[in-house]
Amino acid sequence: MKIYTARQAIFNRKEHVVAYELLYRGGPENIFPQIDPHRATSKLIMRTHLNHGLALITDGKPALINFPEESILSGLPEILPTKQVMIEILETVTPSDEVYEACQKLYHQGYHLALDDFVYKAEWARFFKLVKLIKFDIQATPLSELAVLINKLKKKKNLKILAEKVETKDEFLQAKKLGFHYFQGYYFCKPEMSGHHEIDNSQAIMLGLMQECLKTELNINNITSYFERDVGLCFKLFKFINSGIFPLTQNVTSIKNALIYLGDTQTKKLILLLTSGILATNKPKELTRLAIIRARFCELMAAKAMPEYAEAGFMVGLFSLLDAMLDKPLDNLLDDLPLAPEVHAALTSDKPSRLKYILNAVIYYEKGSWYNTKRNAEMVNVTYEELTDYYQNALVWANKYNDCS
Repeated sequence: MKIYTARQAIFNRKEHVVAYELLYRGGPENIFPQIDPHRATSKLIMRTHLNHGLALITDGKPALINFPEESILSGLPEILPTKQVMIEILETVTPSDEVYEACQKLYHQGYHLALDDFVYKAEWARFFKLVKLIKFDIQATPLSELAVLINKLKKKKNLKILAEKVETKDEFLQAKKLGFHYFQGYYFCKPEMSGHHEIDNSQAIMLGLMQECLKTELNINNITSYFERDVGLCFKLFKFINSGIFPLTQNVTSIKNALIYLGDTQTKKLILLLTSGILATNKPKELTRLAIIRARFCELMAAKAMPEYAEAGFMVGLFSLLDAMLDKPLDNLLDDLPLAPEVHAALTSDKPSRLKYILNAVIYYEKGSWYNTKRNAEMVNVTYEELTDYYQNALVWANKYNDCS
């Protein structure tokens, strides 16, 4: 049996990713697979730590892992390295003497502990000296109701607080103002539509380059001219070419020579990756990282479901976050790009299509919504086991991009 494993970024106040929570179950109404939480946690550890290594899925950053009561009492966290993980004590755990003693043991062994989806009860007060982090679900408990408790907790030395399920930029700013240290949620994936956002000159150039590479027939001379006018862009191009992302068996001596050698398909992919990263320069880096993972994940699913649409799958995944990169409605942005009708429809329409099912499956996977992931994947004949492998592949592939960006 395999366990779905996704990750969700945790940001600091500067919107830098400092850790990832590993997601391997849905909410109470949406658990998939239907197995005991302790067994699910055990399987997760086997898959990520013993088989692949935590560093692969977290890019070397600390991993927050949920532990139910049985796992804590059985000593399961002790097989993990203290410096790579934070033990999240689930909200379903009872604050009993037995649990306290188990947490005390973990604390003295050097593990960092966190209280998940915390709602204050006096029985938890003694745990505060053992935990490094307290997480609040701000959708379940609005920020306006947390102010008094947050002010008390901020006075405790070495205790940090995290706002979970931050879904909008306004919520991020409110939580930041209230004094939260860390933030978790998908607010960074959504465009900021308040006010009028002009596309600056560098973004306009990138959109022009993107338009050029989406034409039915590539004009290598036109594309080369974009790079020749921008030293920084040229440097990034050669860094990408030598990153290992793209196959290269001989030295290249010029921009034009490099693009010809790569061929149309790889050139398109390279330029789309390169331009997307530059378009999102003023956004959290995790936005570009997520777009790259989506692109590869969608590409792999499409290659299995309908090989002739693998390239289209890549574009659907990458462009699905273009509105968040540029703070413009996606419809407006895509109207200026010569996209294939099926790609445009998958990104802007609710009408069912195979590319739409693929994109939906990937987005649900990111959020740990396993039932919806499975339902959409089945529509394109992609299995549960294949999904987990594709996600791992996408993470590894995106890491190569990060190394050269």
